[in-house]
Amino acid sequence: MDPRPPLPPFTEETARAKVQAAEDAWNTRDPERVAGAYSVDTVWRNRHEHVRGREEVVAFLTRKWERELDYRLRKNLWAFEGNRIAVRFQYESRDASGQWWRSYGNELWEFDELGYMARREASINDVAIDEADLRVTPGEGELPPF
Repeated sequence: MDPRPPLPPFTEETARAKVQAAEDAWNTRDPERVAGAYSVDTVWRNRHEHVRGREEVVAFLTRKWERELDYRLRKNLWAFEGNRIAVRFQYESRDASGQWWRSYGNELWEFDELGYMARREASINDVAIDEADLRVTPGEGELPPF
């Protein structure tokens, strides 16, 4: 496999670049593109779900974006050290009934030596919101308060 820069150990600049690259990829809502950033044997905990390997990542993301419509995400670097990055995030989406949701939380990432994410642990909370309360715009700097 080819390296996927930036590579660990991370500096503040390269950690921020890795976070922005993840935000950009997830906002495409393309499961194959997103899965390409993870190691072949990646291990995830996402809420109550445990995912292993890229194939399961693709299946997970496909299900996710079938039910989370008009999804838009913003991530911010929280901390980094060596091959690990901590991120806080918010995303908004609506369900099939038209109800909008804001989901927010934290992710812990661990990368292999080639720059692929080998481990992802996500803790996520959801709150129903009105459409008038939408506020997440990708790539717009720091996240607003919860």
